[in-house]
Amino acid sequence: MTYPSKVAWIFLLGLALDLVNMFVATVAYPDIARQLHASVTQLAWISNAYLLGLTVIIPLSVWLAAAVGERRLIAASLGLFAMASVLVGQAESIQALIGWRLLQGLGGGLLIPVGQALAYRHVAPGQRHQLTARVMSVALLVPALSPALGGLLVDSVSWRWIFYANLPLALLTLLLALLWITPDVPATVRPALALGSLFKQLGSPMLRVAMLVYLFIPGVFIGTSLVAILYLRGLGYDATRTGALMLPWALASALAIYLGKQLFSRCGPKPLLLAGMALQGGGILLLTAAQPALIICAYALMGLGGSLCSSTAQTLAFLDIPTERMGHASALWNINRQLSFCLGAAALSAVLSASDSFTMTFTIAAALTLLPLLAVLRLDASRVRALLHPASEPAQ
Repeated sequence: MTYPSKVAWIFLLGLALDLVNMFVATVAYPDIARQLHASVTQLAWISNAYLLGLTVIIPLSVWLAAAVGERRLIAASLGLFAMASVLVGQAESIQALIGWRLLQGLGGGLLIPVGQALAYRHVAPGQRHQLTARVMSVALLVPALSPALGGLLVDSVSWRWIFYANLPLALLTLLLALLWITPDVPATVRPALALGSLFKQLGSPMLRVAMLVYLFIPGVFIGTSLVAILYLRGLGYDATRTGALMLPWALASALAIYLGKQLFSRCGPKPLLLAGMALQGGGILLLTAAQPALIICAYALMGLGGSLCSSTAQTLAFLDIPTERMGHASALWNINRQLSFCLGAAALSAVLSASDSFTMTFTIAAALTLLPLLAVLRLDASRVRALLHPASEPAQ
């Protein structure tokens, strides 16, 4: 196995750990509430504390990587994450559980930006869409499978085991990191410990466009999916039927990831992003039809369009980033990623509360999906083509 492949595997395993812990805890809420006497607000903080830990540590990732080295930082993060997972599982009060979830997020929050920078740094720009396809496959499979597997653990053993179950994967990733990542020497000149050093990375037009797309496309879908649960319950859908709608979404997302991998080098990002925005916007509007067959189609269109945009934006974001700036760009990308998840849900929930209309909320969500349109249209296709096919430029 080549060194870039080894680094990519470590990043993907870290991403899987992060995603599992973002999506698995909700299935245990009823049992946690009953055993630890937790209120609804306290239950919400089980996820919020983890997300808070993820978000606040990301700006420090570049400085910490320079201070101690990427290999040591990834290993320390995995160790902290594993320890926090055990402490969460042993919590005897909801307050302790929330506190340990915050610590777990601090450990997990360093795995993604540092691992992502390391992985993309070792892949040539023209081949980064291949790595993005693997990233998006993990991002698709883990959220789809983790709630079901978590529910099985809760029903068979205890809610505590959904956190203990992190240990084998965390320790395996730690072992591989120590064996596979080449030891690096901490930098003698360390980057400034300030957000300003991250925001300077927005000088890359491709990163700016990719961040804008990710802010509105996946973010809007997260918000739409939450509103849709309330909408579908009003139509008489039970929890099983509602959850089953993620199947056409997942299948369509898998197709989108395959298409993005095949077409990015051939067509460039612009047509893929335009098609993705149109498909997701159309899928959101189709939800208002309130007919079972059309709602299935709506979820399929949202999966196809949303994942086409997400996978394309992920590749575009790092296409023209120099090796020495990859850490900063990765940190900034992941801050934007966390914001997209939070803001999309908050914005569309507020729209629903203010309008008291699902039709109005879905219409606004579809319009928000199209907001990156002008930025995508202004994308420099020739610059993208030169990065993807450098050997062809002299001939042109």
